[in-house]
Amino acid sequence: MDWKLELVFVPVSDVDAAKDFYVNKVGFNADHDHRVSDTLRFVQLTPPGSACSIAIGEGISDAPPGSAPNLQLVVSDIQEAHRHLKENGVDVSDVQVLDWGHFVYFADPDGNQWAVQYMPYRDAG
Repeated sequence: MDWKLELVFVPVSDVDAAKDFYVNKVGFNADHDHRVSDTLRFVQLTPPGSACSIAIGEGISDAPPGSAPNLQLVVSDIQEAHRHLKENGVDVSDVQVLDWGHFVYFADPDGNQWAVQYMPYRDAG
C-alpha cells in the first residue's frame, strides 16, 4: 500500500493576497477555489510538476497565519528558480551552496517559510 502526501495546509490571514502571491509570484497552479459557506473557503494550489498541493482558505485550519512548518520545494535548476522568484518580486535569499544541496529561501506574506533545494548529486545518478 502506498501512502502519498498530497496536501499540506498553509495558514494565511488574507486568502486573496496569499493566492496572488503563490500563483502570480511563485508560479503555483490555481487548481481549486471554492467558497463552501460564509465561513468556509477552500483554495488548492500546486507547484508545477508536484504531486503535492497546498491548501489555503478560510475555516480550514485553526493554526495561526504564518505558522506552517518549514516547507521545501525541490527544483532541477536553482539559478533559474532564483531568477524566477526575484523577477516576480519575491524577496528571495541568495543561492546558498551546501554539501547536501543548493538552496534559496523565501517567505509568503504571512511569514510561512519556504526553502527551494537543488540536489546536484541527483543529476550524477
